[in-house]
Amino acid sequence: MNNELEKIKEIVANNPGYHLDAYLFVLSAINYVYMKLKKKRHISGRELLEGIRTFGSELYGRLAPEVFQHWGVRETIDFGKIVFTLVNHGILSKQDGDSLEEFRDVYKFDDVFVRDYEVVPKKLTKL
Repeated sequence: MNNELEKIKEIVANNPGYHLDAYLFVLSAINYVYMKLKKKRHISGRELLEGIRTFGSELYGRLAPEVFQHWGVRETIDFGKIVFTLVNHGILSKQDGDSLEEFRDVYKFDDVFVRDYEVVPKKLTKL
């Protein structure tokens, strides 16, 4: 990851459209999705966006849209641009059917993180 982190820092330095944290979040979201799979396999852009929705809700709750906006991410296509930048720099790989279009207009951040946000109570453990 250290070499990957240096590559990502270089990407951000040369093209500051997205914050470093946006790239790191995407990599973490990919890992999050992989951890939920029963068998390791390639994940589609739509599957990643679903993972981003769930992971983003867990981490940031209703503030996710504001966090993403701070990173320069305003819509789902932005996550696709980050993914394909990572592919172009050899950090991620893609399959022939993968395209940036998979990420276009999948959901609106305010819809999934604010309007439809559900608070899921966690079970408390006894001390």
